[in-house]
Amino acid sequence: MALSLSTLLRDLKPPSPVVRVLAISNLARTVANGFLLSVTVLYFMSAIGIPAASVGLGMTVAAVLAMLVSIPAGRLSDRFGSRTTSVVFGSAQGVIVCCYALTGGFSGFLVVVALASMADAGGAAARGALIAEALPPAERVPARAYLQSVINVGLSLGTLLGGTALAADSAALYRVLLAATGVLFVAAGLMCLPLPQTPAGAGKPGEERRNVLRDIPFVVVAVLNAVLVLGTDALLTVALPLWIAERTDAPVSIFAGLIFVNTAMCVLFQVRMSRGAEDVPGGARAMRRAGILLAVCCACFALSAGQPAWVAAVCLVVGAMVHVCGEMLHSAGSWALSYELSPSNAHGQYQGMFNLAQRVGGAVTPALTTIVIIGWGWPGWALFGAVLLAGGLATPAVARWAESTRVTEPEPGPQPVKEASQSTPAPA
Repeated sequence: MALSLSTLLRDLKPPSPVVRVLAISNLARTVANGFLLSVTVLYFMSAIGIPAASVGLGMTVAAVLAMLVSIPAGRLSDRFGSRTTSVVFGSAQGVIVCCYALTGGFSGFLVVVALASMADAGGAAARGALIAEALPPAERVPARAYLQSVINVGLSLGTLLGGTALAADSAALYRVLLAATGVLFVAAGLMCLPLPQTPAGAGKPGEERRNVLRDIPFVVVAVLNAVLVLGTDALLTVALPLWIAERTDAPVSIFAGLIFVNTAMCVLFQVRMSRGAEDVPGGARAMRRAGILLAVCCACFALSAGQPAWVAAVCLVVGAMVHVCGEMLHSAGSWALSYELSPSNAHGQYQGMFNLAQRVGGAVTPALTTIVIIGWGWPGWALFGAVLLAGGLATPAVARWAESTRVTEPEPGPQPVKEASQSTPAPA
């Protein structure tokens, strides 16, 4: 049955006061992130005069340090409380980004980019724990789905702002907008202050405090999630444009349309696609379906090679539609598993572990896709599809194994929501 516009718009309404606060904070943060993603490299190359190879090296070092800080930052969140930690990391990231406008030379660039990336990773772990602590279990995945829609809107707006700066190509304008971006990050962090503060280390009765690195079943789930990450963002944004340009007769301009379709569908359908993935079995099913769909999209993209331009375009459009459905299911499944398999007294470090695995998957995808897919052609797509399919099909069994090692007593959750809605009014 066709979905009405009113039904889709209802999905875009914040489901609770807590989510409303988080949504406003996320919108500010992702507008700032979208701007940074679009201008950082060119700013340091053109306005500061740092060579391209040095900029690439600095970004790589920053990405590695961000991975290393994810779990320790999660432990800080568990110790001092997720709200406090997310405010601190968000504000610190904003102050560091303001320093972009004052930086000159490679050493300064390396320091500010590394610190900003580490603060971003720490904030991601804390925000993931904050959602777990401020909402009851049944509301976490719908909240993440709603916030993901907001993230896509924010990134799009930030990218448009970045495009304006790139068109002007003015060092003075870059610096002004970078300072404004830093202020936006600080504001996004401070917006979380009205949320309830869950006592640090609170957990279920009799629940032991786990070290996530020793929780082998959860680590395996995180690794399988990283496998599926190979087929999400970087596959679309790195491999696909190179594939279109080098291996198909389709116009390269079609890629912009595919990105627009991906973003629009994520904004409109992420909440709806996440329904049914609120617990471990539902999350595992979503991951399995994601693996299947991502494998199918690889086949569609592979078929576009050697075809007339219009046939290649049809294959690419169909592949992109299948891809975004797999991407949304993967997101829903990963949220469910990361929350439901985490001990309630260690959400921070468990979110940190999941974020670490996702960052590793995202970091290796550009190199893998360039070598395997662009270098090998359709056999590379076949290999990628097989890996994604295997990751998705293996997830339900591993998730059942991990669930069997958890505490079975229901997790207390609704109280923070009542506290937030009664004692702290949401901002208009």
